[in-house]
Amino acid sequence: MHPVRELARLLLPVACPCGEPDVLWCARCAALLASPFTRVERGAPRLDRLDGVPPVPVWALTPYAGPVRDVVVHWKDRGRADLDRLLAPALRRAAAHLGRALGPAAGGPLDVVPVPSTGAARRARRREPVAVLARAVTGGLRDAGVPARLVPALARTGPGRDQVGLGARARGRNLAGSVRMTRRGARALEKRSVCILVDDVLTTGATLAAVERALEGCGHDVLGATVLAATPAPGERGAERRAVAEGVKATYGSEPESVTDLCRPVHR
Repeated sequence: MHPVRELARLLLPVACPCGEPDVLWCARCAALLASPFTRVERGAPRLDRLDGVPPVPVWALTPYAGPVRDVVVHWKDRGRADLDRLLAPALRRAAAHLGRALGPAAGGPLDVVPVPSTGAARRARRREPVAVLARAVTGGLRDAGVPARLVPALARTGPGRDQVGLGARARGRNLAGSVRMTRRGARALEKRSVCILVDDVLTTGATLAAVERALEGCGHDVLGATVLAATPAPGERGAERRAVAEGVKATYGSEPESVTDLCRPVHR
């Protein structure tokens, strides 16, 4: 290793969020983001509008568990903006696969609408992480030949607190009436746009439900939503763990004996 780089590593040590040292991210964490989207809305109770209309379809890249949780937390709240280079390409690939599957069902141009953060979260992070994901989804849909454009049309109103740590009912109360269309968004969207929502993590579905209501209240249609990760429903967590183990075994040919065996460096 170059002496200057070695000194920099000593002063500013690098590690994958799962703990593997000397790599920005490891092979295991990268492998967990290599699958296409899967439908996950049935595990989010707050997506149910209770009006007979089925919940909006939600496609997720991976379960929000284990190393993925660590990656997302470091990316969002611990200053690891370098993880954009792991997450954005993975989401773009999945969005391209989704775009090809949607085909004519998209019904024409799609407007990609990121879920807005609270002002407090944006100030604390000094950036808008979901915007990175929304750009990746837009690019992936275009890669598949779907005419798509990014439209940051919404904003959060009031002092609503961040959703982290809130239960399902508390999330719903916290978000009631808290999402609005911005003037710029109203001008950018067509008279009746078809929208794809983008968020980082699906938990109860309260956030996506609030965004869906805000857009539909302005006359727009929500085709579905994409998220980086989704919290597994209680009855599915064992199955998710088994699926992850099978994926790792397929990737490496055997089940690893330790975390270190899984964490082969792929980026230095």
